[in-house]
Amino acid sequence: MPTSPPYALQPAPLETLVIPATLNGSAGLNRAVTGRPQIAADHDLDAIRAWLSRFVDTKTTFENYRKEAERLLLWSVVEMGKPLSSLTHEDCLRYQQFLADPRPAGTWVAGGGRKHPRSDARWRPFYGPLSSSSQRQATVILNVMFSWLVQAGYLAGNPLSLSRQRTRHAAPRITRYLEPSVWQAVKDFIATMPKQTDREKAHAYRVRWLFTLLYLGGLRIAEVGANTMGQFFVRHDADGALRWWLTVHGKGDKRRLVPATREMMMELSRYRQHLGLSALPSPNEDTPLVLPIGATASSERTKTCAPLTRAALHAIVKDVFAGAAARLRERDDTASARADLLEMASAHWLRHSAGSHMADRKVDLRTVRDNLGHASLTTTSIYLHVDDDRRHQETEEKHRVDW
Repeated sequence: MPTSPPYALQPAPLETLVIPATLNGSAGLNRAVTGRPQIAADHDLDAIRAWLSRFVDTKTTFENYRKEAERLLLWSVVEMGKPLSSLTHEDCLRYQQFLADPRPAGTWVAGGGRKHPRSDARWRPFYGPLSSSSQRQATVILNVMFSWLVQAGYLAGNPLSLSRQRTRHAAPRITRYLEPSVWQAVKDFIATMPKQTDREKAHAYRVRWLFTLLYLGGLRIAEVGANTMGQFFVRHDADGALRWWLTVHGKGDKRRLVPATREMMMELSRYRQHLGLSALPSPNEDTPLVLPIGATASSERTKTCAPLTRAALHAIVKDVFAGAAARLRERDDTASARADLLEMASAHWLRHSAGSHMADRKVDLRTVRDNLGHASLTTTSIYLHVDDDRRHQETEEKHRVDW
């Protein structure tokens, strides 16, 4: 049951909120006690600010993320009387029920459902009960926040992760791919990513290249981190034409050849040249397929940096999906179902989308099998083989990103 704090706390915007020391999370029960923290945050409010600082240059995303983090923090200290960093799985379930009916309304809901300025005394965190889709969006955003705080070494665990697993297993069937209109919404969001600062520009180039690898190459997220640019190579086909390929060391230590189409090589060159590298990689070059921000041709980081971890790559993809979903809702009141789908999606959905879209475009299923590195289509399909040159040509003609 909630423990009433000995303070008359009232909901207030993050920028003016003052939390007593007993509730600020400096001694939160879910604080990480081992490892080296990656952020300089001593309490929950500073940790949330560190997370939100990543989105300050993207107004819509920042405001959506701030809104959900703010609501949870306020509910935790005002309603539950405990720090956000002490919330349990059971608390998160209780919060999800609260979102459907924030009470008492006088404390939590703006009068008449009106949106007042954050500096106005009439400001409240809610304008009314949240719809089912808005509740799901809140949960997705908070899961992103908790996961990042765990990764940053601030929290010991993500109290939302258990409920997410239960929901995933309970679903009778999930279609884990993006239909073309949803995939187009993702591409549109990537095209509008800010590029005013050097960091924004580096991130936008990196996102576009990462999504090219995941979709056009059908790579798994782990394969992006485990392979290098030196695994691209060129060879002559039967007609003497040059064709690029990418050797991928994949699941189960199996090797496969992925057709590096002209579009993929153009995107690779675009990404490399932004980093100050040569347009095309050298044989056996050790440069990771995707680099951390700050790595350039003139920096030692490019030569020696470790590849991004699977968790870091996954977080980039989830952030893009969340941003694209928010943009869909902002631009189209009828797009809630598609936005919901995007919020469920993970990096692996891009691999499934690649296979589905190739099949929809009548790419030979044996080509799809070989491109994605599947063992077989059926028990007998191990005896089928598509000529590599024809596989390259068919992939070139029928499987595109079309940025």
